[in-house]
Amino acid sequence: MSELKYMMITDSPEVAAFVECHGVDRIFMDREVIGKAARQGHLNTHKACHSLEAIAAVAQCLQRAELMVRINPFHDGTAEEVEAAIDHGAQRLMLPMFTTCDEVKRFDRLVDGRVPVTYLAETPQALVRMPGWQKYLTPGVDEVHLGLNDLSLGLRLEFLFEPLAGGILDPAASLLKKADITWGMGGVGRVGMNELPAEQVLGEHVRLGSTWVILSRVFHNSASSVAQLLQELDFAAELAALDTVARRWATAKPDRLETNRHQLVERVFGIVEPRTLSEVGSC
Repeated sequence: MSELKYMMITDSPEVAAFVECHGVDRIFMDREVIGKAARQGHLNTHKACHSLEAIAAVAQCLQRAELMVRINPFHDGTAEEVEAAIDHGAQRLMLPMFTTCDEVKRFDRLVDGRVPVTYLAETPQALVRMPGWQKYLTPGVDEVHLGLNDLSLGLRLEFLFEPLAGGILDPAASLLKKADITWGMGGVGRVGMNELPAEQVLGEHVRLGSTWVILSRVFHNSASSVAQLLQELDFAAELAALDTVARRWATAKPDRLETNRHQLVERVFGIVEPRTLSEVGSC
């Protein structure tokens, strides 16, 4: 398995430069606003639109980490968004909420090889239709990220990790591995602090062959400075803890990874069951 790599959302040049020095390989900046509040308004997810000026400022401060910019879902203004993001320093683009092969082909033509693309497969349609659209990606350049928040919403599920626990990501992981397409999924929190342990989630990244994961909001809490970031946590120590767990899983035998999968399934559906019963009881 490839070494697990981390990306983090921030529009602060100071924070971006700091986390780059401590092992974050990709800075994630977000221009997506179309339809997002309606879909995720009840969730604690990133919804602010990072300005083009902020993108340019972060681009100027990075020495090693890649700068990825998520634009809006494909629409009439996509060509202009692509040009603006690249002109302001984006080194990789992310296309969210696509559903068809045609969107992937059209986006590929717009980008025209100037930067790599990460296709955010976060709709049920994108997941089901992956055998059709993944062939337009360039191995070793383009990537796929499986977005668990919107995928779980699209499937009308209660918890973002249900698609993982239900096994519906396994065929996609197998397909991407055969196609030699690097991919990642979802986000991860701090070790020992979550309703679903980060340790179990990282085990599934290793079992499935994922390379990328987003550091969740608990790692940065939208900090605008390093001082503010370090008020909340010891960032270097927390990232080192994730690395330790990921390395441990990377050397684990298949039966241990399978045991972890079963434990994660039990934990996820143990979390979901009370929520489902609560909904039934409120009817």
